Amino acid sequence: MAVPHVKAKKEKKRKPRWNERNFITEVLIPSFFIRKTGVQHRPVFPQLEPGQIALTWIGHASFLIQTPKHNILVDPNWANWLIVIRRLKRAGLALHDLPNIDLVLITHAHFDHLNRRTLRAVAERQPIVVPSGVRNLVHDLGFERVHEMNWWDEWNYEGLKITFTPAKHWGARVLHDSHRGYGGYVVEYEGRQVYHCGDSAYFDGFKEIGEKLAPEIALMPIGAYDPPSGRDVHMGPEEALKAFQELKSKTFVPMHFGTYRMSYEPMHEPEQRLLLAGTAANVLPSIRFLTEGLPHVF
Repeated sequence: MAVPHVKAKKEKKRKPRWNERNFITEVLIPSFFIRKTGVQHRPVFPQLEPGQIALTWIGHASFLIQTPKHNILVDPNWANWLIVIRRLKRAGLALHDLPNIDLVLITHAHFDHLNRRTLRAVAERQPIVVPSGVRNLVHDLGFERVHEMNWWDEWNYEGLKITFTPAKHWGARVLHDSHRGYGGYVVEYEGRQVYHCGDSAYFDGFKEIGEKLAPEIALMPIGAYDPPSGRDVHMGPEEALKAFQELKSKTFVPMHFGTYRMSYEPMHEPEQRLLLAGTAANVLPSIRFLTEGLPHVF
């Protein structure tokens, strides 16, 4: 079912905001004086039965994915600052409360997804998977090996099947850094699939991912859709819901909102707009908002 139109800010034909609004005075400086929210939990990780998986949202795009045999971190980031952007919601759990991590996945090299300080803290001679061109950013952090992937590459690791999927974004770490890859991951274990979208604007590639993989659980970004640059590189909630339907997924887990204010939209807006769109499209039961730091079994 197509997602009906929901009255909200326009998602398409975005215009640059540089000359219309001031991101520094409207967003950055006020964020310095906002009281940080969120609770840091002492999680009790479940003993999973065969066929079960658990997801723990740490915040922003950071997740712990657990199977009965694996602990997988995706885009781990405990940073309180992204250069000048302040974290406004605490990570859901402390680094020292993580279980032993078997594998780390990085979707792209942006500072909010590849945080070197966090990666150094979790590195314990396990493998790390990164897009092509990102090896030199993580090779010295303490991982056993670095496995680079291109779109549609598959890698099997201790019973896991990892597929690197396309996205509409970019992978530069610094200005004019154009050689680095970007994308998302489908993690499959014993017939259960979790798709971490990474960062992406809406594009036709979601249909292809749905046709090839139809991942069961989709971790979808819904924030940072009104950037000062006006670039079409993130989805709003309505576009993310449309992508979810084209993925043929069963469960929509929202992410990439509520932690850092990286765009003009208010912090609460992505969640509200997704609930409105989900209600209008009659798919609200498929949307699962997770509480940071609390494991959820699927």
